[in-house]
Amino acid sequence: MSIASKYDPSQVEDKWYAYWMEHNYFHSTPNEKKPYTIVIPPPNVTGVLHMGHMLNNTIQDVLIRRARLTGLNACWVPGTDHASIATEAKVVAKLAEQGIKKSDLTREEFLKHAWEWKEEYGGVILEQLKKLGASCDWERTKFTMDPDMSEAVIKTFVDLYNKGRIYRGYRMVNWDPEAKTTLSDEEVIHEEKQGTLYYLNYKIEGSEDFLTIATTRPETIFGDTAICINPNDERFTHLKGKKAIVPICGRVIPIIEDEYVDIEFGTGCLKVTPAHDENDKALGDKHTLEVIDIFNDDASLNSFGLHYEGQDRFECRRNIKKELEEIGSLVKTEIHMNKVGTSERTKAVIEPRLSDQWFLKMEDLVKPAIKAVLETGDVKLFPNKRFDNTYRHWMENIRDWNISRQLWWGQQIPAYFYGDGKEDFVVAESKEEALTLSRKRTQNENLQLTDLRQDEDALDTWFSSWLWPMSVFDGIRNPDNEEFKYYYPTNDLVTGPDILFFWVARMIIAGYEYTGKRPFENVYLTGLVRDKEGRKMSKQLGNSPDALKLIETYGADGVRVGLLLSSAAGNDLMFDEELCHQGKGFVTKIWNAFRLIKGWEIDDTLEQPAASIKGLEWYDACFNQTLTEIEDHFSKYRISDALMATYKLVKDDFCGWLLEIVKPAYQQPIDRKTYTAIINALENNLRIAHPFIPFASEEIWQTLSERTPEEALIVNNWPKQVSFDEKIIVDFEYVSQVISGIRRARKSKNIPNHETIELQTIPNEEVPNYLDTLILKLGNITTYNTVNTPIEGALSFRVKSNEYFIPFEEEIDVVAETAKIEEELKYTKGFLQSVSKKLSNERFVNNAPEKVVAIEKQKMADAEAKIETLEKRLKSLS
Repeated sequence: MSIASKYDPSQVEDKWYAYWMEHNYFHSTPNEKKPYTIVIPPPNVTGVLHMGHMLNNTIQDVLIRRARLTGLNACWVPGTDHASIATEAKVVAKLAEQGIKKSDLTREEFLKHAWEWKEEYGGVILEQLKKLGASCDWERTKFTMDPDMSEAVIKTFVDLYNKGRIYRGYRMVNWDPEAKTTLSDEEVIHEEKQGTLYYLNYKIEGSEDFLTIATTRPETIFGDTAICINPNDERFTHLKGKKAIVPICGRVIPIIEDEYVDIEFGTGCLKVTPAHDENDKALGDKHTLEVIDIFNDDASLNSFGLHYEGQDRFECRRNIKKELEEIGSLVKTEIHMNKVGTSERTKAVIEPRLSDQWFLKMEDLVKPAIKAVLETGDVKLFPNKRFDNTYRHWMENIRDWNISRQLWWGQQIPAYFYGDGKEDFVVAESKEEALTLSRKRTQNENLQLTDLRQDEDALDTWFSSWLWPMSVFDGIRNPDNEEFKYYYPTNDLVTGPDILFFWVARMIIAGYEYTGKRPFENVYLTGLVRDKEGRKMSKQLGNSPDALKLIETYGADGVRVGLLLSSAAGNDLMFDEELCHQGKGFVTKIWNAFRLIKGWEIDDTLEQPAASIKGLEWYDACFNQTLTEIEDHFSKYRISDALMATYKLVKDDFCGWLLEIVKPAYQQPIDRKTYTAIINALENNLRIAHPFIPFASEEIWQTLSERTPEEALIVNNWPKQVSFDEKIIVDFEYVSQVISGIRRARKSKNIPNHETIELQTIPNEEVPNYLDTLILKLGNITTYNTVNTPIEGALSFRVKSNEYFIPFEEEIDVVAETAKIEEELKYTKGFLQSVSKKLSNERFVNNAPEKVVAIEKQKMADAEAKIETLEKRLKSLS
């Protein structure tokens, strides 16, 4: 079989992905094996593949492919989230292009358009994940609005309502005027922004006096229903019991007293607008104040705004400033920094608003979830030191969850009103069941289905996705089904830290509420993908590369390696496209090694050379040492470190050293025993590299030998860990330094590597002689013997305290050689000084691991011996 001179991912990736799909390798069903289960963080159905998805799903694919190889029944469930706010916005925008307003449609008509949009665009991101190599069980693909998934959500709502955990209340909520819906507290991002503080005069009723208040939102004066002063503030004793007149609108409002007012802030007088500030609402309730809502759904002013009716809040703010100046009410303005809440989805500035909404009581629900992460360790966060405290803060300061949204795309809240009163409703899984409950509640058997009106609102998208690990296996509707009992709890969850509370914590809460079990054992929190300057990637900055273009340029394997090379657990990834180039180079290195091996001719009559025996013995030890490291890294979710260990083993030890050791002379054959061992070593390398570079590893595996579908690499076996001799690894390090010395010496005199040379040594300390055969082979040495004194005119180098000489007939340039030695002596003395300084630091010696201290001491001893040798050499030249 001819092997391509260059590895071409475009010719390989689609071929092997189709092969894997054809043979159903990704699909899992319950069997006698131990399950390993991952559920995908469902990307928004509106989404397209970006760098965050690439990183997250590469890590999941690495874990699932490795699990398959280790003999587990690996199941990775894919799917998408219906993303109420984002999807509804997309559909509304598309309808607008056609001249259709949402308000002109019935709910049913709008949902018809929404489902059409979902069918056309909703599967894009999952198809893109296939290009990355994601080995999801596509037969299990779920969507959070699939009928069974929606049924689970409704069932959960009804259950929690019946338990008294869900209630309907008129409360201050976060209103997104762009999406025209409420948001939970967690969906609001508070950002420090520069604003303006406006100082306004309010006239005191019945006098010519004024009081001054400071506000950042002058447009809200139309909703003022009181001025509040601190009863302990002596400056305002004369105002007690009086009334003030609101500028422009002329409303007369009471001056009330409350210690809530900060005497030091602003003027010490506070305008109270109960409809538009949570703290003002609390004051309003306490002092029985009128509540005046001045905004429409889109945050434009309503009729309470008088001649500003219909103006956007920010437009009104600009205009009202002019009027306040003209009537003499604006005293002054100041630059002011304050925190502004913005929508996590639309980026619109949030408007506090009073509204009838549905809430889930959280105080008791969170207790098992707090215990699982922070006390028993049943659920582990990686890296835990960084995120345990964040988790604790969120969970211990949790507030009731606002779960209703003023949207049509989503699961409609299963509350049915049978009358006009706020409490005239029942909660049921179906309209028919609601009718039965309504008749019972009202004692009216004449009620009909047409008399019931279902709540217009939809549930928060997170209220469906918090059930994800259970609902994908139908664990809410049918908790005793075989699949749910087999696959749940799942094993690992890979996600971003930005949804630790939105999703991760809520899944843990739901898991314990409905199964009494954790939903997963380990949570690997990836960092955010940033550009090489540390900026978060975004479309606005134009610093986010096209994910599919990267795959096209560097191959999926190259991109996967590039992403993981700089992605330590929990740390942000500073993405540089050069990393993908490095990943592509790694794949090319393995491909070229494979081509080299396959190009060797085998001679069954040849004996195995001694160098090959020792080289293979050394590499076997290296492989097993690295395998131990890799296993340890995976157990700690240090995926980047596991890749680096694999990368070093294959690129440096296998390609850089072993192939050089066993490579036959030019146009000469190789012995059968060595060739077989090299093929075995390569196959083991492919096994451990497969999770990281699935396409290239499968291509090489299948080209090495004719394989049946059962022998495909994807379903092969992870190498078994066996004991190994550490001594040969340590001793080879010495040999490699000797070889490096020989190669430097050759380079300095332009002696080609294929030209044989002699080597002599003065052995000042014991060396691993049993590996001399490697020095002879790799150094292309004809004679290697011991001498007692330095050889004049020879090229020399030193390893530890042992001196090596390569005789050279050319007369030595004393001046040049002296300068060279003096320079090396200067450097070594400086190095010795830095090591000595470190070892003289008691804090370092007492706190550093014993092994680290020992290494530093060895460095000092080596440097001292080297200085002694160099000084002797310098003296011999003088």
